[in-house]
Amino acid sequence: MTESYEKNFPHLSPVWSHIFPIEAERAEGSWIYATDGRKYLDFTCGIGVTNTGHCHPRVVAAIQKQAGLFIHAQANIVVHQPMLAFVEELRTILPPELDGYFFSNSGAEAVEGALKLARAATGKQNVIVFSGSFHGRTSATMALTTSKTGYKAGHQLLPSGVYIAPYPYPLKLGMDEERASAYCIETLEEMFAAQSAPNETAAVLIEPVLGEGGYVPPPKSFMKALRELCTKNGVLLIFDEVQCGFGRTGTWFAREHYDVLPDIMTAAKGIASGLPLSGIFSSLDLMKKWPTGSHGGTYGGNAVAMAAGVATIKAIKEEKMLENALVRGEQLRAGLKAIAAKHPELVEVRGLGLMVGSEFSVGGAKGAKPLVKAILKNAEDGGLLLLSAGTFDSTVRWIPPLNVTAAQIEEGLGIFGRAVDSASR
Repeated sequence: MTESYEKNFPHLSPVWSHIFPIEAERAEGSWIYATDGRKYLDFTCGIGVTNTGHCHPRVVAAIQKQAGLFIHAQANIVVHQPMLAFVEELRTILPPELDGYFFSNSGAEAVEGALKLARAATGKQNVIVFSGSFHGRTSATMALTTSKTGYKAGHQLLPSGVYIAPYPYPLKLGMDEERASAYCIETLEEMFAAQSAPNETAAVLIEPVLGEGGYVPPPKSFMKALRELCTKNGVLLIFDEVQCGFGRTGTWFAREHYDVLPDIMTAAKGIASGLPLSGIFSSLDLMKKWPTGSHGGTYGGNAVAMAAGVATIKAIKEEKMLENALVRGEQLRAGLKAIAAKHPELVEVRGLGLMVGSEFSVGGAKGAKPLVKAILKNAEDGGLLLLSAGTFDSTVRWIPPLNVTAAQIEEGLGIFGRAVDSASR
């Protein structure tokens, strides 16, 4: 570690966990370079943020250019050109029905704003979320989060009006996909009858791929039935695509895998390749039910972040990163299944595109935590950075950049295979 690290690191708040003892100097593409001369294959992407890879040249150039023109223009004061350009790009990747846009800085802000919009538009207060969910760390979004108690312990009392339904997680429920789908829809119908009536429920909020809860894609039949159930009961459907959006699953948004249109959708993380930006998308008609001035934010739609967002969309399009994410995702899952064939404790490989989970079990998910921790440490020692997910951290999550190469996937799989071998002895 450098002298600066030794002198200044102790002053950082310990509320931050520090997963890897790495002092980073620079990053490029799929790689992070440390001050001690080591380099790491980064399959964390800053938790799904650097989807175009670290320091993509197009994004860097856009940031540099915009910083010399206009750094900040509060959206209530003037409308700057990068915001208009970003809206134009969004209109090419979002369904035409979602033609109203609001911008914030973080995923939590977007989710909280989406809930405010739903409540304002419907005049109703309650919201139904799903087990294993993660929606943020503000007071409102902590109340919506159910993946781990650690995200909200010590911060009660939290806002009320939140009800929790089971997520269609087949492995956890001990069911096949279709039975899990039917069970979870039946439970939702019962909740409308027993816990939160449709006439007091503003929205159902769901991650189209469960993120912190374990990287679990729901069955397609569930998503279609959920859309029908919400429509039937006059309840808005909100998709939280903060982690699974912007190409992560091989499509612009995970909703495309299910051919389901939500009433409101949120996005953040990969939206601007590392700059703070998030969005709320709905029909403009729905947005018009949000009273002017009832929501806002000083930095939302920052000019430099918007320029980075424009560059991000163009880079993903022109370099065919969505197509690459689908092919590399297949390669990754195939490689992980080959490792699983040698290790029965690796019980499931799942995911869409480059949002892949490999779940371990040692007498159940809870017992796998020490094994997964050892695997991640072995992988780090081998030069590969990975994260865990799930209530008991029983799942290793794979979040490579969308432009990762076949050779990098193979290198990562090789390191991971050796890490599993060593930890399982």
